[in-house]
Amino acid sequence: MGIWFVAVVSLCISAIVSSLFNLFKKNLPPGPPSLPLIGNFIWLRRPISELEFILRRLKTRYGPLMTIRIGPRKLIFVGSHSLAHRALIQHGAIFSDRPPPPATSKVLNRPRRVISSAAYGPTWRLLRRNLTQGILHPGRVKSYSSSRQWVLSILVSRLKEAFESESSITPIDHFQYAMYCLLALLCFGDKIHETQIKAIESVHRRLLLGFRRFNVLNFCPLLGKIIFRNRWKELMRLRQEQEKSLIPLIRARIHAKQQSISNNIQENDNQQVLAYVDTLIDLQLPEENRKLEESEFVSLCSEFIAAGTHTTSTALQWIMANLVKYPYIQTKLYDEITGVLRNVQHQTIEEEDLGRMPYLKAVVLEALRRHPPVHFVLPHRVTQDIELDGYVIPGDATVNFMVADMGWDPKVWEDPMEFKPERFLGTEIGEAFDITGRREIKMMPFGAGRRICPGLALALLHLEYFVANLIWNYQWIPVEGDDVDLTEKQALTTVMKNPLRVRISPRNS
Repeated sequence: MGIWFVAVVSLCISAIVSSLFNLFKKNLPPGPPSLPLIGNFIWLRRPISELEFILRRLKTRYGPLMTIRIGPRKLIFVGSHSLAHRALIQHGAIFSDRPPPPATSKVLNRPRRVISSAAYGPTWRLLRRNLTQGILHPGRVKSYSSSRQWVLSILVSRLKEAFESESSITPIDHFQYAMYCLLALLCFGDKIHETQIKAIESVHRRLLLGFRRFNVLNFCPLLGKIIFRNRWKELMRLRQEQEKSLIPLIRARIHAKQQSISNNIQENDNQQVLAYVDTLIDLQLPEENRKLEESEFVSLCSEFIAAGTHTTSTALQWIMANLVKYPYIQTKLYDEITGVLRNVQHQTIEEEDLGRMPYLKAVVLEALRRHPPVHFVLPHRVTQDIELDGYVIPGDATVNFMVADMGWDPKVWEDPMEFKPERFLGTEIGEAFDITGRREIKMMPFGAGRRICPGLALALLHLEYFVANLIWNYQWIPVEGDDVDLTEKQALTTVMKNPLRVRISPRNS
């Protein structure tokens, strides 16, 4: 007993001394006082949903570069456009790694085998290049125009049926279903049955809704597996359901591809299109010299579908909410569309027409500035100590970028909390606005630098295409007596506090 006591006390003293040494040896960015091992007491009595509100208050005191300690971890928060550009663009290679995956990620994903969390290195380059040069190549994206038309017809039909059976509709449910249909088609190359779409959607939805519940499992996994064993079992069941919904689709696509090869059928024959699964079949992982395992197919396909559905449908809801809230903006957008088409007999707006609609682009960009899909991009990890704004960012720190704050900075944007698409028109910003942030970061809803969202161009296309056609087909009207609520349910994401409910009136019928 005495030996164990001495050992434990020695380890504790060693950890405290080490923490104190690290605390003072480097000129870290400022932040609230903390204790070794424990970190900042403020986090012990605050829910994670209040994190952003607290950071915003701390930013006024400590500046746009802060250090927050949660237990032994050092988290660096960046809330400045210039600092974000210096980090992600000028020192991109150093800021392009990811923190080690948490315990829950090891259940839901094969660690470091999905693009979003893979370590910066050969495997990440291979997976990202495979996505950008394959399924997201501009020529390939154009080949999916018929898929978007099919999904648009589903969305318009569902909205019509919902409105005919109810006095008002909740569009977010229909937006999400449409995006799942579209991304599943891009992923598996076939029009998936509704029951399969619902199964995929159900798992993803429960994972999103359970994020905070499952996140507690990451703080002390060994102890948590005992204390929260039922929650661990729930997480394991969700992974099994994820595999159950995706593996049959993956196997069917691989079998169909093999049959095509054996029958010497070319991609363009029989109206075949390249699916995301097709691009994964022959990938050879460079660091292990092997092909992907089935569980890795599941993780990559799940990442592909989830990344293109939740963020796009959420952004779509915010756009339509603002167009309902401000009918004069909706009218101006509709007038632009009619001016481009010049023929009310058009049933749909073609993708080729979108390039002649600058106000449409301005509406989408303004929504992404005012309501970015997430308020923080995925955390970065620096690969070595580096100086930023006179402070040292240590190599073991996790770096977070405050996306929403950058889009709401009054030093950059006039009346930043107002919805003004006109700010993206004219010579100062206009069509030349660089949302990638290569020249200068003014907002970064898709991130920036080497880890920028690879689906940026596809997401913008989807938003413009569906917004234009939704406005072309229907007039969107607020429910009588209801004020469109543009407040957010929680700080970390832009989920609406009260889901948008509207009435729609068919146009051009």
